[in-house]
Amino acid sequence: MSFGSALRRPAPEAACPCGRAPFGECCGPILDGAAAPSAERLMRSRYTAFAVGDTAHLARSWHPRTRPDEIDLDEGTVWTGLDIEDAAEDGDAATVTFRAGWRHEGRRGEMHERSRFVRRAGRWVYVDGDVD
Repeated sequence: MSFGSALRRPAPEAACPCGRAPFGECCGPILDGAAAPSAERLMRSRYTAFAVGDTAHLARSWHPRTRPDEIDLDEGTVWTGLDIEDAAEDGDAATVTFRAGWRHEGRRGEMHERSRFVRRAGRWVYVDGDVD
């Protein structure tokens, strides 16, 4: 199964898909190119990018060593919620463990991942993750 949906950006005052704050105060600025202040905030913005179909942000925020050549988002997948279980930073390395709910063709599921991030040229980027 692919991830994501067609591009649907929320209004700035609308709830952010990541569940933290209004979109314009939360993931919106990061999707627009602002540096994420932490690996957790980058993780939240990446979840939001999957939810709204923002492949440009996904590509920008993915380490070039591990980024796929193409990011194929499935318009039939709806992301239904994000729960951050743990976030830890150690200098320029970090991990974020999360659960993300999804719905696809009448089925519901949950993705559980421990993601790895590094700070590269002053910006956090996603490296890879272990999915349960």
